[in-house]
Amino acid sequence: MTETTTSPTALSDTELERYARHIVLPEIGGAGQQKLKKARVLVIGAGGLGAPVLSYLAAAGIGALGVIDDDTVSLSNLQRQVIHDTGSVGMEKVESARASILRINPHVTVETHVKRLDTENAAGIIAAYDIVVDGSDNFATRYLLADTCAAVERPLVTAAVGRFDGSLTVLKPFERDGDGNPL
Repeated sequence: MTETTTSPTALSDTELERYARHIVLPEIGGAGQQKLKKARVLVIGAGGLGAPVLSYLAAAGIGALGVIDDDTVSLSNLQRQVIHDTGSVGMEKVESARASILRINPHVTVETHVKRLDTENAAGIIAAYDIVVDGSDNFATRYLLADTCAAVERPLVTAAVGRFDGSLTVLKPFERDGDGNPL
């Protein structure tokens, strides 16, 4: 099959087939799929929350996925961190995630950051993306993300998992409703 594209967000023949179920949805369509292809999403953490997020975003056709994590895969991660497998034990989580993402969808660009997010690097990394997904596992990173995303005006999707429950919140404090309240 010959691949034809006319612009960076144009969909190739293979992508049209891959995303056909999205494209037929009136809420997404071809234009929506092109927006997904153009999108840049940063996922903080390639662990219990970040792993499934990365898998689904890759499958959906997000154009560029950034992954930041400073940890390595351990055997005890594998029952919940589904992007990793037995062969990736000992690897950096971002490299294991990259390999899995590219197996799921070779049309995705994966940008890895083997580091812990901190006050020195947060703004520079976050500003390069359209949206940030928080899959971190500590309050210091969560607070830093909230503050930095607000400062550089990036939406923050933050989630947490308890033993048998979870929560999900989208923060956009830089946007205001008609009464001047943050969204």
